[in-house]
Formats: sequence, structure tokens, C-alpha cells
Amino acid sequence: MSNRRILRELVLKALYAHWQGGGDAAHIIKTVITDELSDTDEKSEAQFAERLFVKTIKNRDDFDVLIEPNLKNWDLNRIALVDKLVLHMAISEFLYFDDIPTKVTINEAIEIAKKYSTANSGRFVNGLLDVIRDQLRDQNRLNKTGRGLVD
Repeated sequence: MSNRRILRELVLKALYAHWQGGGDAAHIIKTVITDELSDTDEKSEAQFAERLFVKTIKNRDDFDVLIEPNLKNWDLNRIALVDKLVLHMAISEFLYFDDIPTKVTINEAIEIAKKYSTANSGRFVNGLLDVIRDQLRDQNRLNKTGRGLVD
């Protein structure tokens, strides 16, 4: 398992804590993310996790606007919380992490959803992220450039 996967899982846990209990983002970053990383982990890894957490909580309403129109016969409020948080993290990576290929983001989101949510979560997350990625690309909102970053 990649270090980034572990970091994404920590961010998911931090998002869950923030969603359920609210609280100060800095405190959640320290207790859920930073304290879980060993002293040997690189500073850039902690920065990646912190940035993903902050971008995700800051923009979650915007992400819901992207998700909701793509739900067929489903309501945004009925999505499993973990699935919703995974979708938010992935959309955050699409929009704010130019160095991460969208395929990598989608694959990571699928695996995390399968691990932490329901049996059908992987397919659900995959389907929504494929559509959202295509919409963002059509709207020229993906800033992915370079070899391997563009699908």
C-alpha cells in the first residue's frame, strides 16, 4: 500500500471526525493526522494530508453541487457519509492537486470506499467520479498537464 493511500485514509478519518463533531480543524489535523504520522515520515506527506483535508472541508458545498445533479433516483442526503467524504476528497484532488492523475485519484477513491464503506460503494464512487471528471474536463476546470496526468 502506498504512503499516499495511508495519508488519504487519515484524511478520511479526519473528515469524518470534523463532519460528526465539528470542532477546530487545526485540532483535528493534529490529533487525527499529524499524531498518526511517525517521526520518519516526510514533512511533505503531512503537508499533502493537511492540504487535502483543508481543501476538502473548505469546498464541500461546491463539491455537493457537482455531485447532486449526477445522482439518478437518489438524494444527496441519502448517500452514505463515508461515500460522500470519499467523493469530496476525490473532487478536491481533481481540482486542487494538479500533479495527481485523475485515474490515480479515482482508483484510490474506489479502494478506500470499498475498505471503509458498503459492498457497493466502489462501483457507486467510480461511476460518479467518472461522470464528474468528464464534466470538469469539458468545462476546462481540470488543470492537469504533463505526461500521464491527462486521461
